[in-house]
Amino acid sequence: MLYNLVEALGLSHYSLFNLLRYITFRSGAACFTALAICLFLGPYVIRKLRAIQKEGQPIRALGPERHLTEKAGTPTMGGILILASLFCSTLLWADLSNQFVWIVLLVTGIFGAVGFADDYRKLAKRSSDGLSKKTRLGIEFITSGIAGYWLQTLMPDPLANQLAFPFAKDFLLPLSYFFPLFAMLVITGFGNAVNFTDGLDGLAIVPVIIAALVFFLIAYLVGNHIFADYLQLHAVPGSGEIGVVCAALIGAGLGFLWYNAPPAAIFMGDTGSLALGGILGTVAVATKHELVLCIVGGLFVAETLSVILQVSWYKRTGKRIFLMAPLHHHFEKMGWTESKIVIRFWIVSIILGLIGLATLKLR
Repeated sequence: MLYNLVEALGLSHYSLFNLLRYITFRSGAACFTALAICLFLGPYVIRKLRAIQKEGQPIRALGPERHLTEKAGTPTMGGILILASLFCSTLLWADLSNQFVWIVLLVTGIFGAVGFADDYRKLAKRSSDGLSKKTRLGIEFITSGIAGYWLQTLMPDPLANQLAFPFAKDFLLPLSYFFPLFAMLVITGFGNAVNFTDGLDGLAIVPVIIAALVFFLIAYLVGNHIFADYLQLHAVPGSGEIGVVCAALIGAGLGFLWYNAPPAAIFMGDTGSLALGGILGTVAVATKHELVLCIVGGLFVAETLSVILQVSWYKRTGKRIFLMAPLHHHFEKMGWTESKIVIRFWIVSIILGLIGLATLKLR
């Protein structure tokens, strides 16, 4: 908004206002603004959610036994805090004439609304069962399909319907009319992957911050044809503005982590996890780095695969592969402490993030 206001008033030739023309400056400002908003609103939001929810988030009876006592009474829907900080900061610092920004915000908002409805239903029923899977996935797939088609119309012709591969500078896989379907799978898949991962204090938010940091850099590079040509990346004009959204996500995530660090004062709930996964998936599709997201977000992929394998194998044989799924619960059952699981998963996320960054040069 500030960028558009300065441009409309013709003030960009003044040195102070000229800073707003730089994505790097606005991204840094967006990060700090989101962090400040989150830290400021945190105590108020936590108090309100505790007063409304009384008994806190319903704890799944089939989960690890210690959760029934250690996490009882902790309020959920903390995603409200993340999304409020993210949206306020993005709307303040991003170029609002850029359609990439609105696509990311559209997916984030709708996925967050679905998660909110899911959390609300769980609280109302005092059960771990929320919206039906058909309703939830139906809305997510429709939203993702619209976003995929919209993104397709914004991309240059050689890239619009094609899938790029990391470590390969020239090879592109044509998807033709299946590109929106592919976008649906990526965006919806990562929305639910982050949701599966969100099971321990601080476990999901730090890998999200790491992925957002990597994709801030990717968006900035592919949105700048000079850098994209130098690194032999596929340039996507206009996508650099997504970096402002990623920076706001980093700030909001850090602010939320302040209150979500063990022992958590608040959980993000489906309100946050679905929205955050949706952001990452949409940014990956917009920057043509969907497969890099599978590397950077490998932790989310592993958590999701553990659930799929556990359920499918149990239905087929009546036996379990893991002691409990998702994967972090398996390690809990093995006797690992929560802090050990969380910190080791963070380390894995950092390593995967570095590998993802390496794909930018190794081509």
